[in-house]
Amino acid sequence: MTAATLVVAVSRPWFWPVSWVPAYLGTVLADGRLTPADPPRAAVALLVLGPLVWGAVLAQNDLHDLDSDRANPRKATAPLVTGAVDERRLRRWYWWIAVAALAAALFVRPLFVLGVAGVLALGWAYSAPPLRLKTRPGWDVAVNALVVGVVSPAAGWSITRDPWAFPWQFALIGLLFAAAVYVPTTVTDLPADAGAGDRTFAVRFGARFAYRAGLGLWVAALATSLACAAADVVVPRSTLTGQLLAIPVLLAAYAVLTRRPSIPRLAVLSLFFAVPTAGFAFAVT
Repeated sequence: MTAATLVVAVSRPWFWPVSWVPAYLGTVLADGRLTPADPPRAAVALLVLGPLVWGAVLAQNDLHDLDSDRANPRKATAPLVTGAVDERRLRRWYWWIAVAALAAALFVRPLFVLGVAGVLALGWAYSAPPLRLKTRPGWDVAVNALVVGVVSPAAGWSITRDPWAFPWQFALIGLLFAAAVYVPTTVTDLPADAGAGDRTFAVRFGARFAYRAGLGLWVAALATSLACAAADVVVPRSTLTGQLLAIPVLLAAYAVLTRRPSIPRLAVLSLFFAVPTAGFAFAVT
């Protein structure tokens, strides 16, 4: 494998849409249009929020999760696990990618740099000692939910609008949905994390409690979105009927697909969620 191929492998391209989709919703909410108001800056923002941020965050994660990754079938092809990359080289790549992310963020907007720096700091706090929030039950969920559900849409918003004007109601909805989706991932990695001594949310509280907590967060997210639509705040009132029809389907999909969670099942859940997400985007414009 070439160095470029390995760098892409470290950044896990299938994770890029996890930040791209909420960032796109943030731009739609900010500009009231489906296409970016500033295409060049939006394109650079995609580069930052996709391969660069994920490359840096996941390189940091790989460096500190090697023991559990070796016991995790899902991580069997990770370059550090296979030996295609050694720790020294991966650490060097981390710094290069992190600097590139900050430099590219400066082109988007000076304030955008602060958001990227915050995400990189959270990535370090999540994976690296002494904080290693991944092993602090509750904090592991909070960090991921904050980055995906709040920072990502706020980043999309801040391409053309001031970040402090980002609607807190939308941040709350994003936080709850992201937390609901992240909790089941701690169950998929439970055996490997437990074997490595990493006390994640699922390791600490068990798969059954994690399922119930995730379902509760999903219900709270749907209820908050519905309440915002009823009040015509952030979520357009025109989506109210569609939400009332979609909520039973989304509840059933979550209840079934996360009972024995796996990455393919969570991917299917995201497809269910894509329909109301698209409906929101069209309603805002």
